[in-house]
Amino acid sequence: MGDELKILTINPGSTSTKVALFQDAEELFSANIAHEAGVLKTFPEINDQFDYRRETILKVLREHEIDLREVDAFSGRGGGLVALEGGTYEINEKLLEHARAGFTIKHPAMLGSQLAHSFATLYGKPAFVVNPPDVDEFQLLARVTGLKNVTRESRVHALNQKEIGLRYAQSIGKNYENLNLIIAHIGGGVSVTAHRRGKMVDSNDVANGDGPMAPTRCGSIPVHSIVKMCFSGEYTEKEMLDKTTKTGGLVDHLNTADVLSIVKMIEAGDSYAELIFDGMIYQIVKAVGSMATVLKGDVDGIILTGGISYNEHLVEEITAAVSFIAKVTAMPGEFEMEALASGAIRVLTGVEKPLSYTGIPVWQGFE
Repeated sequence: MGDELKILTINPGSTSTKVALFQDAEELFSANIAHEAGVLKTFPEINDQFDYRRETILKVLREHEIDLREVDAFSGRGGGLVALEGGTYEINEKLLEHARAGFTIKHPAMLGSQLAHSFATLYGKPAFVVNPPDVDEFQLLARVTGLKNVTRESRVHALNQKEIGLRYAQSIGKNYENLNLIIAHIGGGVSVTAHRRGKMVDSNDVANGDGPMAPTRCGSIPVHSIVKMCFSGEYTEKEMLDKTTKTGGLVDHLNTADVLSIVKMIEAGDSYAELIFDGMIYQIVKAVGSMATVLKGDVDGIILTGGISYNEHLVEEITAAVSFIAKVTAMPGEFEMEALASGAIRVLTGVEKPLSYTGIPVWQGFE
């Protein structure tokens, strides 16, 4: 293995598969391979898409003359695993077993580890998953709700949140594990998370309708109103669940999740669009404030990331509201592919020890 490491990263999504080749931190190649909805519908289960996605990846790599024999490691997005601590995991049989079963969720992300392992086995190289969606580092108090049978679990943008924390720490010459940060991922979903000394100790449940509203997600709403809607006879269970992740938020109010379109509506004088967009910002501000209390006011920085953090108005409004807590830094966009590569590189260079997936959840309920 030479001084420069080549890592192939694989990130399967609902309708596409992202692949990228890195040489250390430099991206040499990337592609977002779209999958036709009609083709995906022919597969009864997500795991049935494995061969199809694998062949489409290989086809694109061949077209761009990418030689996988030169790759030092393969890194895939995880998914379907039990709750685990953050870090880089070597892909073992137990991890693959849980990914194939979709132990906790059924999402194409669970194919990431399987695809990485497939290529790694073929070429005799290591395979990893990095900070999968199943990362759960919540402190015990954060799990308590007002109902005995309902507990809070960590469902955040773990891969991008952790990568942003590492990058921010490096930019100021400090270690992520020595900082207290509030990181707000603002994209299709919004997760506002308290990072205490390298652990994500509290956040909103971005997958289940908790926290600020987002482009397609309703966010936290008074429970009484939701219960009445559920039993009104006007909505099916699926329709109500879709409001939490697909048809709520900006879509419900403005019939679009596209922030650029909403900005144009506002510029054209649409006062309701302005109210709703600013309402979303207001809710994000409140979430940042609540995470500051989790950290007891000891906050080293507030970072805004995700695609919507490119919006200057949003950044200005949040900064004006919360800069009294700590300095606000915008690091817009998503760094998931970079995160998959850097996690593998940290392990291969000895900066970080690889973790072993045991299949035992880090938290199994209150005693």
